[in-house]
Amino acid sequence: MYPESTTDSPARLSRQTGSPGMIYNARYGSPKRQLQFYSDLSTTSLPLSFLSLAPLSGQQMAEQLLCLAYENGINLFDTAEVYAAGKRSSLVITTKIFWGGKYVVSSLVVCLKASLERLQLEYVDVVFANRPDPNTPMEETVRAMTHVINQGMAMYWGTSRWSPMEIMEAYSVARQFNQIPPICEQAEYHMFQREKVEVQLPELFHKIGVGAMTWSPLACGIISGKYDSGVPPYSRASLKGYQWLKDKILSEEGRRQQAKLKELQAIAERLGCTLPQLAIVWCLRNEGVSSVLLGASSTDQLMENIGAIQVLPKLSSSITHEVDSILGNKPYSKKDYRS
Repeated sequence: MYPESTTDSPARLSRQTGSPGMIYNARYGSPKRQLQFYSDLSTTSLPLSFLSLAPLSGQQMAEQLLCLAYENGINLFDTAEVYAAGKRSSLVITTKIFWGGKYVVSSLVVCLKASLERLQLEYVDVVFANRPDPNTPMEETVRAMTHVINQGMAMYWGTSRWSPMEIMEAYSVARQFNQIPPICEQAEYHMFQREKVEVQLPELFHKIGVGAMTWSPLACGIISGKYDSGVPPYSRASLKGYQWLKDKILSEEGRRQQAKLKELQAIAERLGCTLPQLAIVWCLRNEGVSSVLLGASSTDQLMENIGAIQVLPKLSSSITHEVDSILGNKPYSKKDYRS
């Protein structure tokens, strides 16, 4: 993972089958014949579809979305309500847990057991520690995660919204006390937020093997194009509790982002795709990203998002450079500065 592309072809497609961290398989199990690619998660052998799903709807619609996603090659589901329906062996299921207080192990076990009951599963593939608890010593968190893995409730554990320093501390503590370290970080990643996934996590991967799964490829809907002319009724930014998103969209920075999105729309049209599809495939171009988590509330939205995988072969390095020029926010690592 995190290799360098040396051709003008899309980085993820220029890799040879069997190269570290990358598996390229075509999945044609659906009548819609969507093309799906797979990658390994960090140092594990878990085969993850490049696209994953977190349904944003009620139970009935969520089940419909999950089935539709599975039929189209998605095998990774990040949700607390999924029903395995006898297909557990071919799915990768993750769940996120946040706990606090004095009894870390018992709290984590209770939370995870409740999640497993909702999932109707005996174990999950990855349990994520959702945000670090500043009141809990890192050793206790690591020991708690090691405990649930040893109890057979999870195969691996990862972090979500942790800083690189916190992840490194967890790894060091695990090695010091012969415990199990985290395997990956779930991080926000989109065209307007790049530093962590493009600079910080690759350094962690090379040092300790921690991989990356990402979420919010459309920046909470900002990149969808729905906010071109302000905040429409019934959009996410108009809902109670999302005033922060509305303020961001209507800010000076938000107006600059909307202007850049109009330029990116022209690139999407040249590629024969929608702006959301361009945004998703732009995330997929990063070889360090094992899987991009999609949030869908309707079948139409899900199918549009899944269609992004078809655009991947079209995203040449020249197109990527053009996108970077418009965005003007490409982060640089220490290696870039040295060169």
